[in-house]
Amino acid sequence: MAAQGPVGRRAAAAKDKAYDFVKSRVLHGGYAGGALISEGEVAEALQMSRTPVREAFLRLETEGLLRLFPQRGALVVPVSPDEVRSVLEARQVLEQFAAEKVIRTGPATVEAVAVRLETHLKLQRDKGERGRFDEFLEEDRLFHTELVKAAGNELFTGLYVSLRDRQVRMIAESTLRDPDRRGTILAEHAEIAAAVGASDLDRALTAVRTHLAGTRAALGLA
Repeated sequence: MAAQGPVGRRAAAAKDKAYDFVKSRVLHGGYAGGALISEGEVAEALQMSRTPVREAFLRLETEGLLRLFPQRGALVVPVSPDEVRSVLEARQVLEQFAAEKVIRTGPATVEAVAVRLETHLKLQRDKGERGRFDEFLEEDRLFHTELVKAAGNELFTGLYVSLRDRQVRMIAESTLRDPDRRGTILAEHAEIAAAVGASDLDRALTAVRTHLAGTRAALGLA
């Protein structure tokens, strides 16, 4: 295959830039579910032509984040109640399994995992205090992923990672609907980390269940 020339590289970079911009805004709540966005407004915001934006829209449609309407623009696909339930049910199974596996593995594993959870919690708190919402959301995801990875089940870890976009989007939407949710998330994360660190299985399982129920309630599905 021939090497890509400067024009090809610039076109690819523009497509990636448009894709990253739109996807980030969809996942983090900048473009709300149900909003209609146009190629023109994105192209203007990024100071580029509509062609790379159109290609980014097509890619995001295949991922289920946008629905395209010729001559009208792109609809940001709302998060459906069924999707929320499905993701939170999957998370509860995976995260409670992980908490139990870590605690039953023994003190050395518990201590190491607790330290990593506390590190992500501290970073998430810091990002929130500094108003860096995108990074707050990423640390949220990393906190939970750390626990699941520690269980040592690669299949479960892969499944959990595949929920990333949905997970981030739901967390973002829950905090937009409930202004107090960010503080509650930090408190719930602190309880999960403390329960795991204390090797208290019942407390850990309850903490995970309470945390996910809080997200469900903030999204109007209590």
